Amino acid sequence: MEARMNLFQVAPEAYTAMRGLENYITQSGLDRRLYELIKIRASQINGCAFCLNMHTRDARKLGETEQRIYALNAWRETNFFTTEERAALELTEAVTLLADTHVPDEVYQHAAVVFDEAMLAKIIMAIVVINGWNRIMVTTRALPAD
Repeated sequence: MEARMNLFQVAPEAYTAMRGLENYITQSGLDRRLYELIKIRASQINGCAFCLNMHTRDARKLGETEQRIYALNAWRETNFFTTEERAALELTEAVTLLADTHVPDEVYQHAAVVFDEAMLAKIIMAIVVINGWNRIMVTTRALPAD
């Protein structure tokens, strides 16, 4: 497979805008390991090899275990994840599969019980940001780094 284009070389302003959203999340106080789990799970759903490669590496650097990374696509079937992580992963799936799920009330309400409104806003934005990155990288066929 060959990359189609480097969108960020063609439109550097787009990269600056995406980095601005990314910087908001990384400076928001959202737990970095939780953010990596969100990024990995959305990237699994979206089939983004570029982001999966990057974020599994980043998660490991933050101390994430191989066991949890490997089981992430089956998180419901394990006891490896906390209540907070499970609520965030459930919301990640619903938002990522928006056309299919329309984010069911019960998923949103569960997350709203687990997180205060400010943290829930950060999680929603984190999900939106990784879905944006995924869509850019999949569409342009960005190749994972070795």
